[in-house]
Amino acid sequence: MTVSRKKLIEVALPLEAINQAAAREKSIRHGHPSTLHLWWARRPLAAARAVIFAQMVDDPSAVPEEFPTPEAQEAERQRLFRLIEQLVQWENTTNEALLAQARAEIWKSWRRTCRDNADHPRAAELFDPSRLPAFHDPFAGGGSLPLEAQRLGLEAYASDLNPVAVLINKAMIEIPPRFAGRPPVNPAARADRRLFAREWKGAQGLAEDVRYYGQWMRDEAEKRIGHLYPKITVTAEMAADRPDLKPYVGRELTVIAWLWARTVKSPNPAFRDVDVPLASTFMLSTKPGKEAYVEPVVEGGGYRFTVKVGRPKDAEAAKNGTKLSQGAFKCLLSGSPFRYDYIDAEANAGRMGSRLMAIVAEGKRGRVYLDPMSEHEVIARQAQPTWKPDAPSRGTWASNAQGRRYGFHTFGDYFTPRQLVALTTFSDLVGEAIERVRRDAIAAGLPDDGQPLRDGGTGATAYAEAVGVYLGFVISKLIDINNSLAPWGHLQECPLHLFSRQAIPMAWDFAEANPLSTSSGSWSVVAVGIQRGMEPTVVGADVRRPGMAFQLDAATQDLSLGKVVSTDPPYYDNIGYADLSDFFYVWLRRSLRPVFPDLFATLAVPKAEELVATPYRHGSKDAAEKFFLDGMTQAMHRLAEQAHPAFPVTIYYAFKQSETSSPPPAKEGPSLLPPEGGGREGGQHPAVGGREGGTASTGWETFLDAVIRAGFAISGTWPMRTERKERAIGQGSNALASSIVLVCRPRTPSPGGGGEGWGTATRREFVSALKAELPQALEHLQRGNIAPVDLAQAAIGPGMAVYTRYARVLDAEGRPLSVREALALINQVLDECLAEQEGDFDADTRWALAWFEQHGFAEGEFGVAETLSKAKNTSVGGMVEAGILESKRGKVRLFRPSELPADWDPAADRRLTVWETVHHLVRALETGGEGAAADLVARLGSRAETARELAYRLYTVSERKKRASEALWYNALVQSWPEITRLAREHGRPQPAQAALFP
Repeated sequence: MTVSRKKLIEVALPLEAINQAAAREKSIRHGHPSTLHLWWARRPLAAARAVIFAQMVDDPSAVPEEFPTPEAQEAERQRLFRLIEQLVQWENTTNEALLAQARAEIWKSWRRTCRDNADHPRAAELFDPSRLPAFHDPFAGGGSLPLEAQRLGLEAYASDLNPVAVLINKAMIEIPPRFAGRPPVNPAARADRRLFAREWKGAQGLAEDVRYYGQWMRDEAEKRIGHLYPKITVTAEMAADRPDLKPYVGRELTVIAWLWARTVKSPNPAFRDVDVPLASTFMLSTKPGKEAYVEPVVEGGGYRFTVKVGRPKDAEAAKNGTKLSQGAFKCLLSGSPFRYDYIDAEANAGRMGSRLMAIVAEGKRGRVYLDPMSEHEVIARQAQPTWKPDAPSRGTWASNAQGRRYGFHTFGDYFTPRQLVALTTFSDLVGEAIERVRRDAIAAGLPDDGQPLRDGGTGATAYAEAVGVYLGFVISKLIDINNSLAPWGHLQECPLHLFSRQAIPMAWDFAEANPLSTSSGSWSVVAVGIQRGMEPTVVGADVRRPGMAFQLDAATQDLSLGKVVSTDPPYYDNIGYADLSDFFYVWLRRSLRPVFPDLFATLAVPKAEELVATPYRHGSKDAAEKFFLDGMTQAMHRLAEQAHPAFPVTIYYAFKQSETSSPPPAKEGPSLLPPEGGGREGGQHPAVGGREGGTASTGWETFLDAVIRAGFAISGTWPMRTERKERAIGQGSNALASSIVLVCRPRTPSPGGGGEGWGTATRREFVSALKAELPQALEHLQRGNIAPVDLAQAAIGPGMAVYTRYARVLDAEGRPLSVREALALINQVLDECLAEQEGDFDADTRWALAWFEQHGFAEGEFGVAETLSKAKNTSVGGMVEAGILESKRGKVRLFRPSELPADWDPAADRRLTVWETVHHLVRALETGGEGAAADLVARLGSRAETARELAYRLYTVSERKKRASEALWYNALVQSWPEITRLAREHGRPQPAQAALFP
């Protein structure tokens, strides 16, 4: 039997430091490995690094021979915390000295583990003190976890069903170490003796060759297609009424982008032959002092566009373009309105076109906006693509709420003809660049053994293909901007990315970037970003051994055998990874199929086995849900069986919280893919149990149940707030805002466990064990400086450790206690530990009290609120329905008493909470005096007494937080309570008294 000491992650973490570093990292754009290729819901490197480190290092309490007293253990724990706090800082990502310290701690714990298991029957295989165990992530995705495992000195393995994810992981952990420390092979670097003789660390030499050959591709492309991207000469006539253009008269300017508006035939019969614009805005720049806009001029039965600078006279009209607020557009000529269904019919009939609205050129100190020119429009329409990706975008459209396609049927339809010509030209040049690199590598003295990259080659052929992989990534990054759905950022003054969220949003007006320029959206800018993102992928001699990335199904793979496992699985129906990555796959396949023929063997990304609950693939939501739960349970079961027995498994969970079993009503809008999570999440699962009234168990509980049924015991739950505050989508689409890291170990039989191998406990025994063990766990958490908002969620870990210790926990009637019921009991015991009086409050009130302690009535982040709601066994959406808070634009705030409805009737409230009871009483007391408050108390009956208990608690919190006005509310309510209850007994009305002669 394996001797396994408790790891640091199973006891405590410096969570606030990790959260701050992870959130900050999301704003880092230059030199971050994530810039190599887009991937959705990628975990921050800081969080991944901290989790894997804490997953492998012993907690001091598990080393009594070195730290015999609680004081010594705590001192050592704090030392490890300080190391983690430094380790997660972005500036230390490549700090070799600090990383060496972290690796030394991992080795120290590992050698201790090997000594403990010297007599293990598989000691030679599993406990070799000269070699750390390998690492595996079976849902590798964007590669953050394998990369950080490699950085910490582990041999890293990554696998994923999605070929785009596999390629990203190869570029992160497999290719850079294979060629680490090599100088570049390009002629310019070899000719410069000073440059060639310098020390090339990590992937710097490889990155320099990507830059050089990327520039060669750009220059070669200009020779072939430069005529399609003309410059523009500013004339005196153009500057006649534009003083801002006078400095440029006679000068030739490089065009950054051409701004187009889609068009359809006018719905008005009088203008049926006119293509009217679908412009969501006429604003070009909204920067203060640099405003510019398009002004449509209607004349002679038609129209033209002209560009103006300065603030528009009719700001509202310029802001809205031809779009109406009621989900419709208007005909520019007649003013006739028409809706999206008309546009969809026109587009699918082949009658959607485009019209050039403006030209953006590069000026001395910024953008120069120019009138559209007919010759530029003609040149754009002359482009004749020889190839376009004809793979159908069925998955991209199948879930669209309104079923509209707007004429987009294949992935080739997302691009203009000129964009297709440019992208195919760059794709063809990748192969030419690979051959050029191979020749130059041979000339530089690199042997050509003919062994390709896919077979582990390290010679000239493999090196050239390695450079080609990153050049292929430049194309992928390029198409994220160079497509006909990329809008123009009127504040940023550049083309914006298509994937600002995990969907393909429709764009009525779009920016066609110039890939041959040196501005945003150009080949040169993207290539430099790829080069910078490569450099921090390899650090130190410990990671010279290449990692390995494979295309494997997580539900059937055997790669996890004997390895440390940390993974970030898909989140039910949040993100359709396969459908979305097809957008990139069709282009990567064209340029890199000769390098990885097996990886790009299929026409599109495999979807049938993808563990995402997508109804269109399975026929119904119920079938999709069953597929997901069964597949995820099977995948978790394999991890429980295969993972290294000395280490816990860590699993990132980022479900949204939803209580209702039916999706929200669809909104009229132009999205090509619906916002994330259109539909229920956890669904009803027999082992979890649902609520009455048609509601379903949350995804959080369902996922916990799947993990437990797979054979895991849960020993930790750590909320990681990893999302940027300015994320593109907020609460309206129920966006992911945080992750919860589950710490799991395979369940092992306990002595006297009976036929099933584990003991059976009664509900009373379970609660007794919680009361005995949770206080000490909470003490460890609080000593780790855990934020109050995270405390409740983190406490679920030790609570679930007790629950999963048994085969079954039975209630008084002999029925198994569900995960939902166990969570409720864990919350209850936690509440008793923190404040005994809070145990009588409902879940919504417990959430509100915790939120109030942190934020008062001010706004807070939706992600933090959602994390806290999971811990409190409720949801933000449910509390919005209950009427205690407001949630919009990614922010959440509690309603102040003055904002509550004056006609509130507790008898009609279907989700009555103690929180709203208190604040309605405060409102009534302030507006109508004790009589009004007594009327409410009379209608509340016995439920009113609990409100008084909460008022005491809120007064204490307000006083401690120095919130004087709130403290006065609750103090007044408590002080008035005797009179309020007396009046309530008399039906809320004061006793009549004799009138006084004088008032």
